[in-house]
Amino acid sequence: MYRYACLNPIAKVGLDRFTEDYKEVKDISEADAVLVRSANMHEMELPDTLQAVARAGAGVNNIPLDKCAEKGIVVFNTPGANANGVKELVFAGMLMAARDIIGGANWVKSQAGNEGIAAATEKEKKKFAGSELQDKKLGIIGLGAIGVQVANAATHLGMEVYGYDPYISVDAAWSLSRNIHHINDVNQIYEQCDYITIHVPLLESTKKMINRDAIAKMKNNVVILNYARDLLVDEEAVLEAIEAGKVHRYVSDFPNTVTAGKPGVIVTPHLGASTVESEDNCAVMAVNELKNFLENGNIRNSVNYPNCDLGICTAASRLAIYHKNVKKMISRFTDVLSDTNIQNMSNTSKGDYAYTLFDLDTPVSEEVVSQLRAIEGVIKVRVVR
Repeated sequence: MYRYACLNPIAKVGLDRFTEDYKEVKDISEADAVLVRSANMHEMELPDTLQAVARAGAGVNNIPLDKCAEKGIVVFNTPGANANGVKELVFAGMLMAARDIIGGANWVKSQAGNEGIAAATEKEKKKFAGSELQDKKLGIIGLGAIGVQVANAATHLGMEVYGYDPYISVDAAWSLSRNIHHINDVNQIYEQCDYITIHVPLLESTKKMINRDAIAKMKNNVVILNYARDLLVDEEAVLEAIEAGKVHRYVSDFPNTVTAGKPGVIVTPHLGASTVESEDNCAVMAVNELKNFLENGNIRNSVNYPNCDLGICTAASRLAIYHKNVKKMISRFTDVLSDTNIQNMSNTSKGDYAYTLFDLDTPVSEEVVSQLRAIEGVIKVRVVR
């Protein structure tokens, strides 16, 4: 019996994928796996029994990744599951920035009860005039699941699209429309584009990458959109650029005291993935990842351990070994397993950590497990089956 805990409400369509072999528990100390959305796990005590954490979403800044890795806890996320929801909101943001939709709607609201509203509308509407997206240049920084969808959809609106991503995956490259200008220098986006939207993870190397220097290179009246993470943008610098007339609008999905209520800023309350469809997709993907890991030891879409997959376990025994990414580990493992026939194995690494699966033709003994655990550099050994 596998036990799981939900730290936030998780869509029922996902939880329904758990079989009778799974039981929900309320206390994380009793759980083999955790499902989470926004709950902050950094100060939580993580029990030794915890095997995995699945984030029903893409961002994992609320999860202590290094701490989990050191304890042999695999952290999953659900890349792409909410991509369409975020993509649609990006276009809503562009339209709100291009056409003063919010200002116009607020004016109409202020005229409630005015019997002359129709006539007043014809006089006032010019105050809310804007521009069209067609033929404008859109720059996309980051061509992951969301960036690719935004790029492809923008071409159908008649926009000229420039995409920048030095680490673009093969899958993303295949999915990208041939009409996209795939560029190698982000400065081309800064210098040429009317709209710039950022879709990269928050890392030390990307923090405040939209800064004063970047803004100085941009066209006058540029629109900057941020539906990824607020810390990717130096928002103080953006406000200065708005006041100076350099930036026309800054559109963000992350309310904070810096931008809330400021002129030239449109901020929505973190609505990017707040659709029924996105929440369902994230829940289903997260549950599927946990089941595949708990039942078969396979890792797919982990952010702190490498992907590793031997398919459905049909061998007499399957061993999962979490270890440091150092030399000669495989030979040490096979020395311990020398009296057992290894049917299949897979070893992968990611940064400082590695993960090895062995399919064996006989059940593994506790003595063998103890010997493997005693090897220097081994973090955890799990008998999957």
